[in-house]
Amino acid sequence: MKIIYIHHSTFCVETDGKVLIFDYYSGKGLPSCEYHGRIPDYPEDTPIYVFASHAHRDHFDTRVLNWSEKYRNIHFIFAKEVKKKLGASMLRRMGFGEEIQQKITYVRPGQAYEVAGVSVETLLSTDSGVAFLVTVAGRTIYHAGDLNWWRWEGETEEFNSSQERNYKRQIAHLKDRTIDVSFVVVDPRQEEDRFLGIDYFLQQVGSGYVVPMHLWKQYDLVKEYRERPENESFRERILVFDEENQAVVLVGKTVARSIII
Repeated sequence: MKIIYIHHSTFCVETDGKVLIFDYYSGKGLPSCEYHGRIPDYPEDTPIYVFASHAHRDHFDTRVLNWSEKYRNIHFIFAKEVKKKLGASMLRRMGFGEEIQQKITYVRPGQAYEVAGVSVETLLSTDSGVAFLVTVAGRTIYHAGDLNWWRWEGETEEFNSSQERNYKRQIAHLKDRTIDVSFVVVDPRQEEDRFLGIDYFLQQVGSGYVVPMHLWKQYDLVKEYRERPENESFRERILVFDEENQAVVLVGKTVARSIII
C-alpha cells in the first residue's frame, strides 16, 4: 500500500492496482493557506475512486469530474450534500451530459455501499457530510472528513457537549473493526483542544497506522503529538507527513520507505 499526501485532507492510497483519492480540492480554495500538491498521473485504464466527504471548499472541487475525460474506469463517491453543487445546470456548464451521473454514487451517513468491487461504509460527521470506511482487497482505510471532536472557545457548553457525545457515538462504530490506515483530524484552530479527537480515537480504535490531517500546514503538530510522553504506546502508529506530495510505502506492518514524488 502506498499513501501519498497531496495536501490538507487530500490523500491518494494505491493498493491492489486501484487508486483511492480522498477529499481533493485544488489547494487554492482558501487564499490564507494555499497548497500546491498534485495528483500523480496514472495509466488511463487504472480503476480510480474519488471520495468527497462533504462540500466544503477545502474538501471538494467540482473539477474532479474532469478526470473522467482521462480515466474511463473512474468512480465518484460523494456525500449526498455534494449533489447540491452538481445540479443539471452546473454539469451542463462543465460540458457534461447525463452519462456522468452513472459514475457518481451519492452516499448517506450510516449506510453501506458496493462500488465496482470496493466496499464503502459511512459515518455521520460532527460537522458536515460523512466519514468513510473503505475496504478493498482485505484492507480497510478510514478517512474522517470533518468528523472530529470539535470543541471551540466561545461556543456554548451545550454545543460543545453535543459535539463530544456525537463524536464518541460515531467512533464507537469503529471499536471492533480492524483498520489498516486511518486519516484523523488535528486542527490547530482548536488551540489547546486540538488533540481531543485524535486522543480519543487512539484510545478507542485498534487502527494500524494513523495519519493526522487538516493541519493547515502546521506540520510540527504531528511531531509534537508523537513525542508526548503519554503517547509512547501509540508513537510508532502515527505516520508523519510534513511535505506536499510525500509518499510512504507500507509493506505489511512495516514502513518500507518515504519518498517525494
